[in-house]
Amino acid sequence: MKKEFTEILDQLPYGPPFRFVDGLTRLTPEAVEGFYTFQAQSDFYKGHFKDFPVTPGVLLTECCAQIGLVCLGVYLSRSTGEVLPEGAAVAMSESEMEFLKPVYPGERVRVRGEKVYFRFQKLKAKVFLYNGNGELACRGQIAGIIKSADG
Repeated sequence: MKKEFTEILDQLPYGPPFRFVDGLTRLTPEAVEGFYTFQAQSDFYKGHFKDFPVTPGVLLTECCAQIGLVCLGVYLSRSTGEVLPEGAAVAMSESEMEFLKPVYPGERVRVRGEKVYFRFQKLKAKVFLYNGNGELACRGQIAGIIKSADG
């Protein structure tokens, strides 16, 4: 993995079991791509749904936000010369998602995020999540703001 990708991942404010980013494959001022595998043994599959487990939409949204918004936001902040203060994070402020196909336990998904705008510490991105078969499983727009630890 590129050193820059590793540095971005190291700045994420998430850890297991709530980090939904395994790696990045592309990162530019306009777009990001990354991937995550939803582990089949994850507890949430036991009840969603009992006899036909699928990945909850809220977790697909979170995966899109972590890759398509937070990773891109960290990169954009760094590329503009802004140094994120210790404890700063990109907090999601709005999301609008459309779910098209299920994501099953054990599937590796690919997320692409495209910058809509980044100004005044606010980022808005279009996000696309593809299932293990390469089919578009969900898409939408997510916005967030960079917040410091003190407020």
